[in-house]
Amino acid sequence: MKILIFGASGSGTTTLGKEIEKRTNFKHLDVDTYYWKKTTPPFLVKIPLNERNKNLKADFKKFNNVIVSGSLVSWGKEWESSFDLAIFIRLDNEVRMKRLLKREQERYGEKLVINNTIKQNSKDFLAWANEYENTNFKGRSLKSHMDWITLLNCEVLRIDGEMELNNKIKKVLTALKNPNSNERASKKKQTRNNS
Repeated sequence: MKILIFGASGSGTTTLGKEIEKRTNFKHLDVDTYYWKKTTPPFLVKIPLNERNKNLKADFKKFNNVIVSGSLVSWGKEWESSFDLAIFIRLDNEVRMKRLLKREQERYGEKLVINNTIKQNSKDFLAWANEYENTNFKGRSLKSHMDWITLLNCEVLRIDGEMELNNKIKKVLTALKNPNSNERASKKKQTRNNS
């Protein structure tokens, strides 16, 4: 089974993916691992689309049960029909931005103050992340995710990002055990493939 977890940066997609991997036989793949080259400091150099797609697809096919965390909206149409279940996490913007600021401070520590490159990159990242609910924003946004949901060839489970992590996990595990949900996803996939 192939599952996707997506939402705004800081909404908890990676955390949920990692926890599900710990508690199940799913292999967790985080999109950021395929999107960014390993640099110090991190998140400076993007991997070209063809290369990142090739790398992600290779790992995606390697395991029967895969849970991918991250947004694949701009990665190609093939991802619209690659999943059996998609999980969309929505978190209040103010809560999310506080979470992201805390994460940046924990990640970089004193470097966030003394290193001008890290300081500027962090400032740019937070400004970008804060545009998520702006309907005119051209990057990753709530609108682009809502539009993408209509194209997905599977069930979409919506989760409130403020829900306790254990409750999120229970909700996902319940969806995985629910044969009706999987059957509906399968029928939806069949219908789209036949049209």
